[in-house]
Amino acid sequence: MEADPRDCFLVLSNLAEVVERVLGFLPAKALLRAACVCQLWRECSRRILRSQQSLAWVSTVEPGPPNSHALVHALAEELEKVQVLPQTVLYIADAETFTGHEESHGHGQKKARRRNSKEIAAALEKLLPSRCQVLGLVTPGVVVTPIGARSNRPLEIEDGEAGFALLFPKIDGVKIQTFHFFKDLKTRVPDESVFAEAGLKNNPDLRVVLLFGYNTWKSGATRFLNQIVNRLNEKSIILAGGHVESVTSLTSDTNSQAAESCGVVGLAFSGPQIQSASVLLDQDVVDERTAEAAMQRLKAANIPEHNSLGFMFACVGRGYQHYKTKQNLEADAFRKFFPNIPLFGFFGHGEIGCDRIVTGNFILREYHDTKDDLLHAYTTVMTLIHLGSAKTNQV
Repeated sequence: MEADPRDCFLVLSNLAEVVERVLGFLPAKALLRAACVCQLWRECSRRILRSQQSLAWVSTVEPGPPNSHALVHALAEELEKVQVLPQTVLYIADAETFTGHEESHGHGQKKARRRNSKEIAAALEKLLPSRCQVLGLVTPGVVVTPIGARSNRPLEIEDGEAGFALLFPKIDGVKIQTFHFFKDLKTRVPDESVFAEAGLKNNPDLRVVLLFGYNTWKSGATRFLNQIVNRLNEKSIILAGGHVESVTSLTSDTNSQAAESCGVVGLAFSGPQIQSASVLLDQDVVDERTAEAAMQRLKAANIPEHNSLGFMFACVGRGYQHYKTKQNLEADAFRKFFPNIPLFGFFGHGEIGCDRIVTGNFILREYHDTKDDLLHAYTTVMTLIHLGSAKTNQV
């Protein structure tokens, strides 16, 4: 008698090794659906998802639909393909098209707003897992590595529609926390307990803090930002970021009072396996030669390229306006020395950071007991973060 092929299928579908190898080819969203089939498939799916610990990202540099943003369309399409389950997401989009602009109808008629940032943010975050931490920022310009390969050329998009979403999965030995402080009349500066709850104090494993100020043009904003930065100005951590146009994330506990005030949002990276380094490109960096010299200093940190990412926080006055004869100069200089590390960031209204390396207590520039000057203008901060040796799916 000939064997029934269905019997063979039933046998194979109950072998954990076979099921795990087959399911290993599926993206994360498909794995979540497969986990509903039976207990065996659920256990296999969970093992596969736990093994996917490398950073993923979705990016766009093309115009999107007239009533939305291209990042929403790209995220909806690409999330069907990514093999990580995001636990923390940082997304950044250009201010002009994300927050909308007004179009004149002439003859004194009222102008109609083309896009609504809250609706776009809601549409974007609806695509992400419900328990995912999300920090969304809008900036005058975007630095982005096109989706596909880590070696793709990073682009400085100073004008036009662009954006990216960094998808951080759960990584063994790494903790990423979002935080949000804003100035109000009762508590001018958060107390130590609030900092500790955000992982920013009494945390020996704290390695990197990405910090972004918003509404920095408001009265008292500079003093508030200084107070926050001074509390975090320690030689044992990397502090980097800048001033953004606005915060759009709906899950960063943003409320109406916070939105109208000035404040600081960010990400805290903790974990003994994290390595990081940062350099500051000041006003003396004026051409390709001096930009590459800064990247050589960053290269001297010997940060591993595997499972690492780069951040570029630049002043809106830099880019093509600063270098005059060449576009994309700083991003290209980064790619020359770091061919396999994706680069992300923005052009903003002020920069936070300095020359500093955490690993081995080696600092790139001499310092004494005084704290570093971390707030700058007309500069670029380049930062590397290594998240450790990520697990890979071995099935």
